[in-house]
Amino acid sequence: MNEIRHNWSLQEVTQLFDQPMNDLLFQAHTVHRKFHNPNEVQVSTLLSIKTGACPEDCKYCPQSAHYNTGLEKQKLMEVEKVIEEARRAKEAGATRFCMGAAWRSPPVADMPYVLDMVKQVKEMGMETCMTLGMLSDEQTAELADAGLDYYNHNLDTSPEFYDSIITTRNYQDRLDTLSRVRDAGMKICSGGIVGMGEGANDRAGLLMQLANLPVHPESVPINNLIKVEGTPLDDIEDLDPFDFVRTIAVARILMPHSQVRISAGRDDMNDQLQAMCFFAGANSIFCGEKLLTCPLPQQSDDMQLFERLGIQSEEYDETAAKPRRKEAALFYDAAS
Repeated sequence: MNEIRHNWSLQEVTQLFDQPMNDLLFQAHTVHRKFHNPNEVQVSTLLSIKTGACPEDCKYCPQSAHYNTGLEKQKLMEVEKVIEEARRAKEAGATRFCMGAAWRSPPVADMPYVLDMVKQVKEMGMETCMTLGMLSDEQTAELADAGLDYYNHNLDTSPEFYDSIITTRNYQDRLDTLSRVRDAGMKICSGGIVGMGEGANDRAGLLMQLANLPVHPESVPINNLIKVEGTPLDDIEDLDPFDFVRTIAVARILMPHSQVRISAGRDDMNDQLQAMCFFAGANSIFCGEKLLTCPLPQQSDDMQLFERLGIQSEEYDETAAKPRRKEAALFYDAAS
């Protein structure tokens, strides 16, 4: 349990999933206590800086130009408006500000504005994250030079199920972008989506791909599909909530140092399910009015839940320009 591995087999990951729930939760929580403060959660805010008209055909996405979801298309936001939103997020307690644009890859003409956003948010004393689609070597270097902390690029699902969900880019395209980001010195935010009609082996396969990267993603968002009318997955069968918790728990076991985030779909989760996810190893959430174009719980509800569970939101150390994370070893004795 103490070994950090990058050579997991599908059989090993599947065996983790197949454990009795209590055994899986105990194992995941033990790992969580060793590497993290179990009563601290990092809070991020995600803003859509360019909405809709994406040329990709991701079947889950309301921003795809291939589907009629009634979404209002918007051009790239003005830098000043983005900074205003970042300031609001910081005042509300977010330590990381994430910016997402519905592009296949960033247009060259828009890159100066994107880079300015990164620089100004950094100057405010927040961690920065962006998701802009696929990147060229030049764009990756520019983002790194601007001081971008994290780049989000999800694998979405297993390689075997991927073609059932997306046809406009392949799995290797995603892996190549992650490799460029890592080589440029930025941190990686990469996870996936469950509840898209995939099988249990696909959930195991997604986490195996992430855990077997040369370096584990520093941030692993686990999204529960939000079914949006007009997308091909709008009537897919709901995922069993316990399968979502199992995915969180296995992600924690496979990637002990990573922040595991409860991402999309949290608006439909009750407090009890979220509490199970935190116990299983989730230690990050998105907070705010929206997750790109989809709703999130009211921030007041999140803070009330934190108070009821005795959870503290992670603080940001502006002097060190990084979150102030408490020493996890202090919390391990009770579980060792």
